[in-house]
Amino acid sequence: MSTPSLPLADLVRLVRQSREYHRLTDAIPYTRFMGIGVENLAGEMLCRMRYAPHLIGNSLLPALHGGTLGALLESSAIFELLLQTDTERVPKVISTTVDFLRSGKAQDTFARAFITRQGRRVANVRVEAWQDDRTRPIASSHALFLLSEP
Repeated sequence: MSTPSLPLADLVRLVRQSREYHRLTDAIPYTRFMGIGVENLAGEMLCRMRYAPHLIGNSLLPALHGGTLGALLESSAIFELLLQTDTERVPKVISTTVDFLRSGKAQDTFARAFITRQGRRVANVRVEAWQDDRTRPIASSHALFLLSEP
């Protein structure tokens, strides 16, 4: 794991060009702790949250904590905005809605974000998270982000 040696804007520009997504996620302590990484799987950019015991919220099932799923959904949306737009700043959440659809098992979880609308200052993003079967999401979210200050 590396430490950030570049300002975030420079690191994002470098990752956009090189597609070495791990350089960005490794530079953020929170994503390292949560096990969240960005990967190019079958030509599409996905986020993966690698399973770890500290992600469990209900040890009787065991099931992932809802906060960890929320973190994956929000991180996926932010990485999608950072890597697919030309924003120079980390987008700020204006509002978000999370739907928990079924329990997350003690295994890796994937997420895919889609920018549904983007203006000069604000963007809408939809995210779905799944485990075994992409057609059976375990959580989804709709979020509104501020891309730049007036």
